[in-house]
Amino acid sequence: MHVASPNEYKEFRNTIKEVLSSAEEPMTWTEIKKKAKLKQKVPNNVWVRKMEKDIGLVRERSPKGTIWRLE
Repeated sequence: MHVASPNEYKEFRNTIKEVLSSAEEPMTWTEIKKKAKLKQKVPNNVWVRKMEKDIGLVRERSPKGTIWRLE
């Protein structure tokens, strides 16, 4: 099993922040993944919770699925 390093989290966090900061509207994980060219099928849940505190990530249900945005 691969154990992620703190640098991997920082890189992931910064990528998500950059994508969402430049977005005109909230995005789904699939849209974020495609725009950022990320390889993960699903995001690391521990990292997602950490990003809620670190960068103000907010996830909400919408008709198009769970959307991600920054506070």
